[in-house]
Amino acid sequence: MSRILITTDYLEPGDPVDVYLREHGHETVHAPLHGRRDRDELVGLLDGVDGALIANEPMTADVLASAPTLKAVVRSGVGYDSVDVAAASELGILVSNLPGINANAVAEFTMGAILAASRRLVELAVGVAEGRWPRTDGHELRGSTLGLVGFGAAARAVVPLARAFGMTVLCRTAIEPDHSSPAPEVEFVDLDTLLSRSDIVSIHTALTPATRHLIDARALSLMKPTALLVNTARGAIVDENALAAAVRNGTIAGAALDVCEVEPLPEDSVLRGIEGITVYSHMAGQTVEARDAAGREAAVELVNALSGRPAFRVNDPSVHRFRVTLQR
Repeated sequence: MSRILITTDYLEPGDPVDVYLREHGHETVHAPLHGRRDRDELVGLLDGVDGALIANEPMTADVLASAPTLKAVVRSGVGYDSVDVAAASELGILVSNLPGINANAVAEFTMGAILAASRRLVELAVGVAEGRWPRTDGHELRGSTLGLVGFGAAARAVVPLARAFGMTVLCRTAIEPDHSSPAPEVEFVDLDTLLSRSDIVSIHTALTPATRHLIDARALSLMKPTALLVNTARGAIVDENALAAAVRNGTIAGAALDVCEVEPLPEDSVLRGIEGITVYSHMAGQTVEARDAAGREAAVELVNALSGRPAFRVNDPSVHRFRVTLQR
């Protein structure tokens, strides 16, 4: 029997995921992540654990090295930047994610955030709640240009929604587009062109050393003063100090952020108290439907990984020193 740690906050003892894992002969331990978790607590939770179904814990090289029984880690989502995959590979630990699992949810949230920012819906609702009757107007989406930074599953799901609103769609991607599945409704351009032409820039790329602070002061200076920035990917892709300054001084009009560099948002964050910046609580991919699919698929992937048959391994395929016995 393998011991499995589950930290994703919407998964609970007795739910279908828990039942599935137990029916496959595994013991489950639930320790939902709410906010931040320090290194010592995480190491303690991993003691004697064979597999982990995780949220966004910092699975650093030090943490992984302190978990000698750990064989497989599955992220119940798409991003896995919180896991040191290179260190996991050296230690023989399989790491998996769930590519595209919440693409529709993220795409719908993206359009919701764009609409809310363009029509200033949050400010209007807050004004009424405070006893005022604000009459500030906004902008229509029809005829505007949306720039997508990245062209993964979520960004691709945004395209038909944006086109339905009558928007022109640009895209910058570091990965060559798949020409076997052409996207004639999307114009692929370089980043500077996208930033200068777009009325709304929406970030959908992974956080890597190359994309950390990709949207910095220089990038923001290329945007229109009427432009909006939307980020549903990872907070560290945007230089928050540069963004705060850009909105304050009118370099751009505003931003809608579902993610930030430190989560939950610190009380002293530079993003607080700036008119035009709205911060949400990392919920773009969190619908009932997406959570159900992610939980179910994560459980299946973890069971498969512990049997040496992961479907969505992100480790370098050339690494073979895994702690599980890979089936031939």
